[in-house]
Amino acid sequence: MVTPMVHEVAAGLDSTPQTAAAAVSAYMLPFAALMLVSGTLAERWGRRRVLRAALAAFVVATALCAAAPTMELFLTARALQGATNAFTTPLLVAAISDLVAGARLAKALSWFAAAQAAGQGLSPLFSGVGAALDWRLAFLVPGLCGLLLVCFPPSRSATLRATTARASWRSLANRQLALACAVSFLAYLAAVGLTVLAVLRLNDRFALGPVGIGLAASAFGIAGIAAAPPTGRLLRTRGPRYTGLVTDVAMVVGLLCAALGTSLPVVVAGIVLVGAAVTGLRSATNALAVTSAPHNRGGAASLALSAQFFGGAVAATVWLPVYHALGDRGFALVAVVPVLSAVVLTLTGAVGGRSANPPARDLTAVPPRGR
Repeated sequence: MVTPMVHEVAAGLDSTPQTAAAAVSAYMLPFAALMLVSGTLAERWGRRRVLRAALAAFVVATALCAAAPTMELFLTARALQGATNAFTTPLLVAAISDLVAGARLAKALSWFAAAQAAGQGLSPLFSGVGAALDWRLAFLVPGLCGLLLVCFPPSRSATLRATTARASWRSLANRQLALACAVSFLAYLAAVGLTVLAVLRLNDRFALGPVGIGLAASAFGIAGIAAAPPTGRLLRTRGPRYTGLVTDVAMVVGLLCAALGTSLPVVVAGIVLVGAAVTGLRSATNALAVTSAPHNRGGAASLALSAQFFGGAVAATVWLPVYHALGDRGFALVAVVPVLSAVVLTLTGAVGGRSANPPARDLTAVPPRGR
C-alpha cells in the first residue's frame, strides 16, 4: 500500500523516496521471518486466540504508522505491522483447508488467493486517493478493517483444528512443501517486482500521479478476483503443478508487457496478466502446502507463505538497482523469474501427470475433527 505514495511519505517525513520505498521491505522481512514459526505456534496455542491478539496488535501498529513523526518511527511501525500479520494469513489458509471438503477446496483456495490479490492490487488505489489529500489517511481503511475484525472475529467452530494430534515441526520436512516454498518465493519475487517497478515506470514514462498510479495498479487486484473461477477449475481438474506452470507463462507475458509496453493500455494489460497469474500461483502453492502436512496445516501454510513474502521482501532491493541501471530492459529481466519457476515445476514432476497432480480427494482428506 505504500508504493504509490513513496514521494508523499518522503516529503511528509523530510526524507527521500528511496528511503520511503524501504517501507515495503520493513513490512515484509518480519512478516516473512515470523511466519517460519507462526503457523505451528498458533496451531499449538489456539487459532482463534492468536488471531484476535494479532489483529489487535495490527490496529495499534497501523495507528502508529499514521501518526509517525519521523521516517525511523514510520519504518518501525511498518515492521510491527508485518510482525502482527504473520499470525493471521497462514491460519486462514489452514482453517479453509480444514473446513472445506472434497473438490470444493480447489475453488475455496482460488477465491482466497483472489482476495489476497484484490487486497494487494486495490490497496494502492485507496492509498493513492488518500495520499492525494494526506498520506496519513491511507492507513485509515486498513486500521478500520482490523478494528472490525477484532470486534467481530471468526467463530470458534470456524477456527477449530481438524485433528487432535499435536502440531509437529518434523512433519514440515517433506519435498512437497519444499516445492511449494520454492515456487512461492519466486512468485512474489516477480509479483512485488512488478508492483514496485510499475509505479516508477508509470510515473517516469507516463507522468501519472498517485491517483492515476493507484487506478492502474488496481487492475492487479481486479484481475486476481476475475481469475478465481478459472483458476479453481484448473486446480481441481489438472492439479497444482499444472496450474502453476500455466500461470507462470501468463506472468512472463504480463511482465514483458508492463516493462516494454509503449502505451498505457499495454502496460495496464501486463499488470492485469500478472494479477491473474498471482492468483493461480497462490492457489497452487497453498494447495501443495496444506496437503503436505495434514496434522500441521497451519505450520505448512506459514512456511510456504514465509517463502512467498521473503521473495517480496527482497524484490525491491533486487530490482530497483537493475531498473535504475538498465531502465525498461532491467524491468523486463523480472520475467526470468517465472521462467525459473516453470523449470522447477517441470523438473519436479511430469506436468499434467498423476505424479505431479494429486487428485481432488488428496487435497481434502483430513483426520477426524478435533475439539
